[in-house]
Amino acid sequence: MIGTILKYFPSLSEPQRRQFEIMMELYPEWNARINVISRKDIDNLEINHILHSLAIARFISFTDGSRIMDLGCGGGLPGLPLAVMFPDCEFMLVDRVGKKIRVATEIAQAAGLSNVSFKHGDSGECQRGAFDFVVSRAVMSMPDLIKAARPHISSVQRNGYPNGLITLKGGELSGELGRYKSETIVEPLASMFPDEDFFETKVLTYTPLKN
Repeated sequence: MIGTILKYFPSLSEPQRRQFEIMMELYPEWNARINVISRKDIDNLEINHILHSLAIARFISFTDGSRIMDLGCGGGLPGLPLAVMFPDCEFMLVDRVGKKIRVATEIAQAAGLSNVSFKHGDSGECQRGAFDFVVSRAVMSMPDLIKAARPHISSVQRNGYPNGLITLKGGELSGELGRYKSETIVEPLASMFPDEDFFETKVLTYTPLKN
């Protein structure tokens, strides 16, 4: 059921494998009730959504004890797959839409994810300076994401990369990056997942931020 995930992450433990299998089982069930993934795309859940989320885990291995905010988490992507990958890190998933938070909460509970918390509301209501990284999956433009993320970035450094914002994006970004272009790393996802056509136009961006 998670063959493509295992192809790129072969060292997953048995509990991690089971957690991903639970996601694969539950997302279609919940999506039939509360639309958090395009119904035209739910059949591509493993590659287009869970593996896509895990591109962040190909870019960085978060140090144990790191705190990560998923800003605009929707139904829990990328936060829940990352919480499986990094069980010794803490994840806060934030979204303004209550029904999406409900889906993410139910799936996290079913998968036994104890390292995840949820915030129904705006990121501005979350603790400032508390997170090593903010991650996001194409929820708003880069300038807006940077503005929203910056106040929440901790001054304490524990990872190989300086604290900052990591996003999953698609298409041409040069105009969107604007004045942040020189300081932002853009990684094509086709190089991380070379056998999957879906990633040909997808990128990961990393922008270091100081509060």
